[in-house]
Amino acid sequence: MLELPASVRLALWVTASWHGGPATSDALARAFPDLDHVAGDLGRLDVWRDLGEQALFVALPRPGDLSRMPRGSAPATAHAADAGECVFVAGIGGVLVPTLSEFGPEGDVGVRADWTAYEADPVPRHRMEMLDLREIERELMHRLRDHTTRFEEVGGHPWGDEARAEAQSDLDTALWGIPPATPGRALRIISLAANLSRLAHRTSGLTALGSSGLDAGTAAGRGLLLRSLAADADSALSDATNVAVMSIAGWRPA
Repeated sequence: MLELPASVRLALWVTASWHGGPATSDALARAFPDLDHVAGDLGRLDVWRDLGEQALFVALPRPGDLSRMPRGSAPATAHAADAGECVFVAGIGGVLVPTLSEFGPEGDVGVRADWTAYEADPVPRHRMEMLDLREIERELMHRLRDHTTRFEEVGGHPWGDEARAEAQSDLDTALWGIPPATPGRALRIISLAANLSRLAHRTSGLTALGSSGLDAGTAAGRGLLLRSLAADADSALSDATNVAVMSIAGWRPA
């Protein structure tokens, strides 16, 4: 699993590229050092820049919640919801959605990202500028406390050692693929939200979840809570990333 969603990295690096950073090709290489092949409609990035776009934003939609992405065609929203991520420009409107896949023979498998461009409605700048890091962090911590209480209410034995080891193996506090211009406070929230999201997504699929006396009903309840936690973490991750994007673009102080 990618350490950060590909769209989070792309939004940060391309915005940095548009403001005196590396050229687009170099920004892509720095954003995706762990991908073996990146292709698709990425030429759209230079088109958007040449048309005056200053910031590339990110959304992490999911089926039933497309609120953070711009309004677009049915194929665009369906693709983005299925991928769980996209980037977009607010001024003239437009979306890029990645499709991640594996290729190559067994024992030599690579990962590639293919990006598809779609038209989309513009997003009012004030809608993005309403985002506030204090509120994002406050809401995330409130939701985390609420989820902790609800997990305790669901009950059941803790996950076994095998399940815990599987979950912890997917966590890493070191974020890479991030431009140096990313503001520190935003980066801290991005790191927290990304780790929460990865943990929730990872543990929701653990086969060991039902072990150690955890009955089917309790396992189902925990699964619902994990999906809710992942949704809250993804919302905070996209919002904090977009605040960082606006700082890099010079729309607001770092």
